[in-house]
Amino acid sequence: MLGTLSQTGGVLRTFHFREFDFDRLVAAKKGRRISVVLPARDEVATVAAIVRTVLSTVPLVDEIVVIDDHSSDNTAVVAKAAGATVVSAADVLPEYGDGFGKGEAMWKSLSVVDGDLIVFCDADVRNFASHFVTGLLGPLLTRDDIGFVKGFYERPLDGKPGEGGRVTELVAKPLLALLFPHLAGVAQPLAGECAARREVLERVPFVSGYGVELGLLVDVADRFGVSAIAQTDLGVRIHRNRSLSELAPQAAAILQTALARGDIDERPPMISVPDYRESA
Repeated sequence: MLGTLSQTGGVLRTFHFREFDFDRLVAAKKGRRISVVLPARDEVATVAAIVRTVLSTVPLVDEIVVIDDHSSDNTAVVAKAAGATVVSAADVLPEYGDGFGKGEAMWKSLSVVDGDLIVFCDADVRNFASHFVTGLLGPLLTRDDIGFVKGFYERPLDGKPGEGGRVTELVAKPLLALLFPHLAGVAQPLAGECAARREVLERVPFVSGYGVELGLLVDVADRFGVSAIAQTDLGVRIHRNRSLSELAPQAAAILQTALARGDIDERPPMISVPDYRESA
Protein backbone atom coordinates (compact mmCIF):
# COMPACT_ATOMS: atom_id res chain seq x y z
CA MET A 1 0.00 0.00 0.00
CA LEU A 2 2.81 2.40 0.87
CA GLY A 3 4.25 2.13 -2.61
CA THR A 4 1.24 3.97 -4.02
CA LEU A 5 1.93 7.11 -1.99
CA SER A 6 3.45 10.10 -3.73
CA GLN A 7 7.11 10.79 -3.12
CA THR A 8 7.02 14.30 -4.61
CA GLY A 9 4.97 17.43 -4.07
CA GLY A 10 1.28 17.48 -4.81
CA VAL A 11 -1.89 19.14 -3.63
CA LEU A 12 -3.41 18.89 -0.16
CA ARG A 13 -6.86 17.30 -0.41
CA THR A 14 -9.75 18.38 1.81
CA PHE A 15 -12.82 16.35 2.82
CA HIS A 16 -15.85 16.72 5.09
CA PHE A 17 -16.85 14.07 7.59
CA ARG A 18 -20.32 13.83 6.01
CA GLU A 19 -18.76 12.35 2.88
CA PHE A 20 -18.07 9.07 4.64
CA ASP A 21 -20.94 6.68 5.28
CA PHE A 22 -20.33 4.31 8.18
CA ASP A 23 -21.40 1.13 6.37
CA ARG A 24 -19.30 2.09 3.36
CA LEU A 25 -16.24 2.45 5.56
CA VAL A 26 -16.84 -0.91 7.25
CA ALA A 27 -17.02 -2.54 3.82
CA ALA A 28 -13.83 -0.74 2.78
CA LYS A 29 -11.82 -2.17 5.71
CA LYS A 30 -11.10 -5.38 3.78
CA GLY A 31 -9.51 -7.15 6.72
CA ARG A 32 -7.41 -4.25 7.95
CA ARG A 33 -7.35 -3.61 11.67
CA ILE A 34 -8.07 -0.15 13.06
CA SER A 35 -6.82 1.15 16.41
CA VAL A 36 -7.86 4.36 18.18
CA VAL A 37 -5.32 5.83 20.61
CA LEU A 38 -6.08 8.44 23.27
CA PRO A 39 -2.94 9.95 24.83
CA ALA A 40 -4.25 11.24 28.16
CA ARG A 41 -3.00 13.05 31.23
CA ASP A 42 -5.47 14.09 33.94
CA GLU A 43 -8.56 13.85 31.71
CA VAL A 44 -10.90 12.17 34.17
CA ALA A 45 -13.74 14.56 33.28
CA THR A 46 -13.92 13.63 29.59
CA VAL A 47 -12.05 10.43 28.77
CA ALA A 48 -14.82 7.95 29.68
CA ALA A 49 -17.39 9.57 27.39
CA ILE A 50 -14.87 9.57 24.53
CA VAL A 51 -14.08 5.89 25.06
CA ARG A 52 -17.77 4.98 24.98
CA THR A 53 -18.26 6.98 21.79
CA VAL A 54 -15.35 5.25 20.09
CA LEU A 55 -16.72 1.86 21.15
CA SER A 56 -19.95 2.77 19.38
CA THR A 57 -17.99 2.64 16.09
CA VAL A 58 -17.38 -1.12 16.35
CA PRO A 59 -17.05 -3.03 13.99
CA LEU A 60 -15.20 -0.23 12.17
CA VAL A 61 -12.77 0.20 15.07
CA ASP A 62 -11.11 -2.92 16.44
CA GLU A 63 -9.48 -1.55 19.59
CA ILE A 64 -9.26 1.58 21.69
CA VAL A 65 -6.20 2.16 23.85
CA VAL A 66 -5.67 4.94 26.36
CA ILE A 67 -1.99 5.75 26.90
CA ASP A 68 -1.96 7.21 30.40
CA ASP A 69 0.79 9.82 30.47
CA HIS A 70 1.58 10.05 34.18
CA SER A 71 -1.90 11.16 35.29
CA SER A 72 -2.34 12.26 38.89
CA ASP A 73 -6.11 11.70 38.84
CA ASN A 74 -8.34 8.68 38.05
CA THR A 75 -8.02 8.93 34.27
CA ALA A 76 -6.83 5.32 34.00
CA VAL A 77 -9.56 3.99 36.28
CA VAL A 78 -12.50 5.62 34.51
CA ALA A 79 -11.10 4.87 31.04
CA LYS A 80 -10.78 1.19 31.88
CA ALA A 81 -14.27 1.11 33.40
CA ALA A 82 -15.62 2.64 30.17
CA GLY A 83 -14.13 -0.21 28.15
CA ALA A 84 -10.72 0.94 26.97
CA THR A 85 -7.45 -0.90 27.24
CA VAL A 86 -5.32 1.33 29.46
CA VAL A 87 -1.54 1.30 29.32
CA SER A 88 0.81 3.42 31.37
CA ALA A 89 3.30 5.27 29.18
CA ALA A 90 5.94 4.64 31.84
CA ASP A 91 5.60 0.87 31.34
CA VAL A 92 6.12 0.92 27.58
CA LEU A 93 9.70 0.59 26.27
CA PRO A 94 11.20 1.69 29.61
CA GLU A 95 14.67 1.12 28.16
CA TYR A 96 14.12 4.31 26.15
CA GLY A 97 13.36 6.33 29.26
CA ASP A 98 10.37 7.37 31.30
CA GLY A 99 9.93 10.80 29.82
CA PHE A 100 6.75 12.83 29.90
CA GLY A 101 5.01 14.25 26.88
CA LYS A 102 2.26 13.69 24.37
CA GLY A 103 4.65 12.89 21.55
CA GLU A 104 6.35 10.18 23.54
CA ALA A 105 2.98 8.68 24.49
CA MET A 106 1.95 8.63 20.83
CA TRP A 107 5.21 7.03 19.73
CA LYS A 108 5.05 4.38 22.44
CA SER A 109 1.51 3.49 21.40
CA LEU A 110 2.84 2.05 18.12
CA SER A 111 4.37 -0.81 20.08
CA VAL A 112 1.12 -1.43 21.98
CA VAL A 113 -1.64 -1.35 19.33
CA ASP A 114 -1.87 -3.73 16.39
CA GLY A 115 -3.82 -1.61 13.92
CA ASP A 116 -2.89 -1.22 10.27
CA LEU A 117 -4.58 2.18 10.50
CA ILE A 118 -4.12 4.23 13.67
CA VAL A 119 -6.31 7.12 14.81
CA PHE A 120 -5.09 9.59 17.45
CA CYS A 121 -7.64 11.70 19.32
CA ASP A 122 -7.26 14.13 22.21
CA ALA A 123 -8.89 13.11 25.47
CA ASP A 124 -10.10 16.54 26.60
CA VAL A 125 -12.82 17.05 23.96
CA ARG A 126 -16.21 17.76 25.51
CA ASN A 127 -18.34 17.30 22.40
CA PHE A 128 -16.61 14.24 20.98
CA ALA A 129 -18.72 12.37 18.41
CA SER A 130 -18.26 9.26 16.28
CA HIS A 131 -17.68 11.35 13.15
CA PHE A 132 -14.33 12.40 14.61
CA VAL A 133 -13.26 8.80 13.98
CA THR A 134 -15.06 8.14 10.70
CA GLY A 135 -14.02 11.50 9.24
CA LEU A 136 -10.35 10.75 9.86
CA LEU A 137 -10.54 7.18 8.60
CA GLY A 138 -12.57 7.98 5.50
CA PRO A 139 -9.71 9.21 3.26
CA LEU A 140 -7.46 6.32 4.34
CA LEU A 141 -10.08 3.64 3.67
CA THR A 142 -11.31 5.02 0.38
CA ARG A 143 -8.06 6.31 -1.16
CA ASP A 144 -4.92 4.18 -1.40
CA ASP A 145 -2.73 7.20 -2.16
CA ILE A 146 -3.41 8.96 1.14
CA GLY A 147 -1.27 8.02 4.11
CA PHE A 148 -1.89 10.73 6.72
CA VAL A 149 -5.06 12.66 7.63
CA LYS A 150 -5.40 15.75 9.82
CA GLY A 151 -8.65 16.92 11.34
CA PHE A 152 -9.74 20.53 11.36
CA TYR A 153 -12.67 22.26 12.99
CA GLU A 154 -14.18 25.41 14.41
CA ARG A 155 -12.74 26.11 17.88
CA PRO A 156 -14.73 28.53 20.01
CA LEU A 157 -13.19 30.20 23.07
CA ASP A 158 -15.59 30.80 25.96
CA GLY A 159 -18.48 30.43 23.52
CA LYS A 160 -17.06 32.90 20.98
CA PRO A 161 -16.64 31.38 17.48
CA GLY A 162 -13.25 31.66 15.86
CA GLU A 163 -11.40 32.71 19.01
CA GLY A 164 -9.82 29.35 19.89
CA GLY A 165 -6.52 28.02 18.61
CA ARG A 166 -4.36 30.94 19.70
CA VAL A 167 -1.03 29.12 19.31
CA THR A 168 -2.22 27.79 15.95
CA GLU A 169 -3.09 31.22 14.59
CA LEU A 170 -0.24 33.23 16.12
CA VAL A 171 2.63 30.74 15.90
CA ALA A 172 2.03 27.58 13.86
CA LYS A 173 0.36 29.04 10.78
CA PRO A 174 2.83 31.92 10.33
CA LEU A 175 5.70 29.45 10.69
CA LEU A 176 4.23 27.18 8.02
CA ALA A 177 3.69 30.11 5.67
CA LEU A 178 7.30 31.26 6.06
CA LEU A 179 9.22 27.99 6.34
CA PHE A 180 6.93 25.37 4.77
CA PRO A 181 4.69 27.22 2.28
CA HIS A 182 3.64 23.93 0.69
CA LEU A 183 1.76 23.24 3.95
CA ALA A 184 0.18 26.67 4.32
CA GLY A 185 -3.20 25.21 3.34
CA VAL A 186 -3.37 23.02 6.43
CA ALA A 187 -6.22 24.47 8.48
CA GLN A 188 -5.27 22.98 11.87
CA PRO A 189 -1.56 22.03 11.86
CA LEU A 190 -1.67 21.39 15.62
CA ALA A 191 -4.83 19.26 15.58
CA GLY A 192 -4.62 16.37 18.02
CA GLU A 193 -7.07 14.45 15.85
CA CYS A 194 -5.21 12.66 13.07
CA ALA A 195 -4.97 9.23 11.49
CA ALA A 196 -2.33 7.42 9.46
CA ARG A 197 -1.21 4.14 8.03
CA ARG A 198 1.15 2.31 10.36
CA GLU A 199 3.87 2.13 7.72
CA VAL A 200 3.82 5.93 7.45
CA LEU A 201 4.10 6.47 11.20
CA GLU A 202 6.93 3.95 11.47
CA ARG A 203 9.04 5.92 8.98
CA VAL A 204 8.95 9.34 10.62
CA PRO A 205 10.24 10.58 14.00
CA PHE A 206 8.01 11.69 16.86
CA VAL A 207 8.86 14.87 18.76
CA SER A 208 8.51 14.04 22.44
CA GLY A 209 6.44 17.02 23.55
CA TYR A 210 3.99 19.64 22.29
CA GLY A 211 5.66 19.86 18.90
CA VAL A 212 4.62 16.34 17.88
CA GLU A 213 1.70 17.35 15.64
CA LEU A 214 3.68 19.93 13.69
CA GLY A 215 6.67 17.61 13.46
CA LEU A 216 4.60 14.75 12.04
CA LEU A 217 2.97 17.02 9.49
CA VAL A 218 6.26 18.43 8.23
CA ASP A 219 8.07 15.09 8.25
CA VAL A 220 5.30 13.17 6.48
CA ALA A 221 5.18 15.83 3.77
CA ASP A 222 8.95 15.75 3.44
CA ARG A 223 9.10 11.96 3.10
CA PHE A 224 5.92 11.18 1.18
CA GLY A 225 4.83 14.45 -0.42
CA VAL A 226 1.91 16.76 0.28
CA SER A 227 -0.38 14.65 -1.90
CA ALA A 228 -0.08 11.82 0.65
CA ILE A 229 -1.72 14.12 3.21
CA ALA A 230 -5.41 15.00 3.51
CA GLN A 231 -7.50 17.00 5.96
CA THR A 232 -11.08 16.47 7.05
CA ASP A 233 -13.53 19.04 8.38
CA LEU A 234 -14.83 17.63 11.68
CA GLY A 235 -17.25 20.46 12.46
CA VAL A 236 -16.98 22.08 15.89
CA ARG A 237 -14.55 21.00 18.60
CA ILE A 238 -15.05 22.11 22.21
CA HIS A 239 -12.32 21.33 24.70
CA ARG A 240 -10.50 22.71 27.70
CA ASN A 241 -8.99 26.07 26.76
CA ARG A 242 -5.79 27.00 28.50
CA SER A 243 -4.58 30.36 29.77
CA LEU A 244 -1.88 32.30 27.93
CA SER A 245 0.68 31.38 30.59
CA GLU A 246 -0.11 27.70 30.09
CA LEU A 247 0.20 28.09 26.31
CA ALA A 248 3.67 29.65 26.44
CA PRO A 249 5.55 26.30 26.70
CA GLN A 250 3.48 24.94 23.81
CA ALA A 251 4.33 27.95 21.65
CA ALA A 252 8.03 27.56 22.46
CA ALA A 253 7.94 23.86 21.54
CA ILE A 254 6.25 24.64 18.22
CA LEU A 255 8.94 27.21 17.42
CA GLN A 256 11.70 24.79 18.31
CA THR A 257 10.20 22.01 16.19
CA ALA A 258 9.68 24.24 13.15
CA LEU A 259 13.11 25.87 13.30
CA ALA A 260 14.81 22.47 13.65
CA ARG A 261 13.16 21.38 10.39
CA GLY A 262 13.02 24.61 8.43
CA ASP A 263 15.73 25.89 6.12
CA ILE A 264 16.22 29.27 7.73
CA ASP A 265 18.73 30.19 5.02
CA GLU A 266 15.77 30.29 2.64
CA ARG A 267 13.73 32.72 4.75
CA PRO A 268 12.50 35.96 3.16
CA PRO A 269 14.88 38.93 3.37
CA MET A 270 14.47 41.26 6.31
CA ILE A 271 13.08 44.73 5.62
CA SER A 272 15.25 47.54 6.90
CA VAL A 273 13.13 50.07 8.80
CA PRO A 274 14.72 53.52 9.25
CA ASP A 275 15.32 54.65 12.81
CA TYR A 276 12.52 57.08 13.64
CA ARG A 277 15.04 59.30 15.39
CA GLU A 278 16.77 60.05 12.08
CA SER A 279 13.70 61.87 10.79
CA ALA A 280 12.99 63.75 14.00
